[in-house]
Amino acid sequence: MTEQTKSTNTVWHHATVTRQRRAELNQHRSVVLWFTGLSGAGKSTLAHALEESLYQMGYRTFVLDGDNVRHGLCGDLGFSEADRVENIRRVGETAKLFLEAGVMVLTAFISPFRADRDKVRNLLGNQDFIEIYCQCPLSVCEERDVKGLYRKARKGEIKEFTGISSPYEEPEQPELSIDTASQPIEACVKQILNYLVQRGVYAEKS
Repeated sequence: MTEQTKSTNTVWHHATVTRQRRAELNQHRSVVLWFTGLSGAGKSTLAHALEESLYQMGYRTFVLDGDNVRHGLCGDLGFSEADRVENIRRVGETAKLFLEAGVMVLTAFISPFRADRDKVRNLLGNQDFIEIYCQCPLSVCEERDVKGLYRKARKGEIKEFTGISSPYEEPEQPELSIDTASQPIEACVKQILNYLVQRGVYAEKS
């Protein structure tokens, strides 16, 4: 975005219904749970399973899924490095708005570059950003290959595919590292729920 196209004559409007008031109404803090990992690592599956558990407890949630976002908000972006950077920037800004709305945001994106994930962390702050690494070996992701993407990437039909022709930079100090290769989904969800209670996102109901 060039300087000429940036908004200059705008002032942030402070609402009377604050994030704190929403947290009191919802009985939980708003946070961003940032699921990262290779394609096929189980990010979306885990995010939606976790959302279902949180919803059943009466909490406000929303999943921002990588594929879904590219149908609208980021529909004009490809998969070049520059477009991937912009994709994550937009998602970060969207997640920030959801934080103010009092929602637990679950984002499921490969987000292969540490620098981009760190930018979102810096945008939101450590208190509101929980990085969850869906740890799954490339070999297992390829075995799953539910979308047939790895097969196409190996044939050269998909350029700049993460893990094959484009790098994935593993998180160095994620808040959580989940073994999605061997653990059942229920165990993965439970691990995250326990962490959210420890972080004081919500109080465990008796």
